[in-house]
Amino acid sequence: MWAQDFGFFFPDVLLCSESTSQNGRRVGSGHGTKVSRSVNMENLQNGYLFSEISMRELEHIQKYPNSKLIKLGIGDTTEPLPDIISSAMAEYAHALSTISGYRGYGAEQGNMALRKAIAQTFYPDTGVKANEVFVSDGAQCDISRVQMLLAPNATVAVQDPSFPAYIDSSVIIGRSGNFKEETGKYERILYLNCGPENHFFPDLSNIPRTDIIFLCSPNNPTGHAASRLQLEQLVEFAKANGSIIIHDSAYAAYITDDSPRSIFEIPGSREVAIEISSFSKFAGFTGVRLGWTVVPEELLYSNGFPVIKDYNRIVCTCFNGASNIVQAGGLACLSSDGYLAINAVLDYYKENAKIIMNAFTSLGLKVYGGKNAPYIWVQFPGSRSWDVFNEILEKTHIITVPGKGFGPGGEGYIRVSAYGNRESVIEASRRLKIFLK
Repeated sequence: MWAQDFGFFFPDVLLCSESTSQNGRRVGSGHGTKVSRSVNMENLQNGYLFSEISMRELEHIQKYPNSKLIKLGIGDTTEPLPDIISSAMAEYAHALSTISGYRGYGAEQGNMALRKAIAQTFYPDTGVKANEVFVSDGAQCDISRVQMLLAPNATVAVQDPSFPAYIDSSVIIGRSGNFKEETGKYERILYLNCGPENHFFPDLSNIPRTDIIFLCSPNNPTGHAASRLQLEQLVEFAKANGSIIIHDSAYAAYITDDSPRSIFEIPGSREVAIEISSFSKFAGFTGVRLGWTVVPEELLYSNGFPVIKDYNRIVCTCFNGASNIVQAGGLACLSSDGYLAINAVLDYYKENAKIIMNAFTSLGLKVYGGKNAPYIWVQFPGSRSWDVFNEILEKTHIITVPGKGFGPGGEGYIRVSAYGNRESVIEASRRLKIFLK
């Protein structure tokens, strides 16, 4: 989060936030143009969740400069890339200094060798073809690109709680309606309750139709991986209602049981689903940036036009393709040796998750997630999640994430990340046991 390597000292949050008045308009003395601010941008609430956490982290460091802060909040990987992967990128970069190795623009859709490797590695026996895979600079960017596919008046459903980008991008595109303070919800977004009482999956028998259904499995923040039956029900629901599922599988590599790792394992899903995924949490590419989106040829608009053709146009218009250097690293990840090396790192994070889960369960708290995801979802009944976040930070010098930041359904919870070095995770568990006992 810091630019120390370049001789600067400022947090990313300062680049992502601004001083605002209570009505959301900028407070400043700079020159005012005659250009109106987008009403959709004005409709966004406060700052982006993780920027707010970074700001509070900075304030804590200034208050306690000698504290040994442990970051188990923002889901940023911490372990070094396997040498086989970093070497592949270094070799490609060095080759650019030679006549024979120099390359300019690549295909906007991605290196075909990488597209084939993604299809073969992650989608065996699902019918996914290389030309349906669009390589990108990460899943979060693709969420917004997919939003561009559909009309501003398209209706949206999201899990509650869920990753903030689904809602924020819906607001920016103009689909959300007004924000209601009394409910903490946007009036035109359907919030699908996903809590322990319904096994973290919406009751599809009791919800209205929407054009778009965002589903993240394994879920961020709850850590729940949808079962095969749950996904089968969702696909049938989408087919019956003529909806499109946007399935985010960024954490699929953490699944340890027989839960599906892709929506495309479900029969009929190619007619109703798009899948977004990423190398960030799978391969430690949070700063390297590489992801992909799968748009099946069978997915059609109501007029019969293929969605894949519009997505291809959006990619070609808004994106010049992922870095060739990074794509070389992606190919190395999917080599036999690279894949083994990555899974060793994944096992490290999974063990971290077990350590953190054990710490909370030993205190008698209700703990969810951790088994199929790098996130632990801890319930504090009767407490406000920002209060729990602040108290843990103040008393233990540990960064977590308040559940309310993921939607109204996250109130009373905190999310704890398993990304960290083992020594820090063990120390954090020790501090939490002392503080919460």
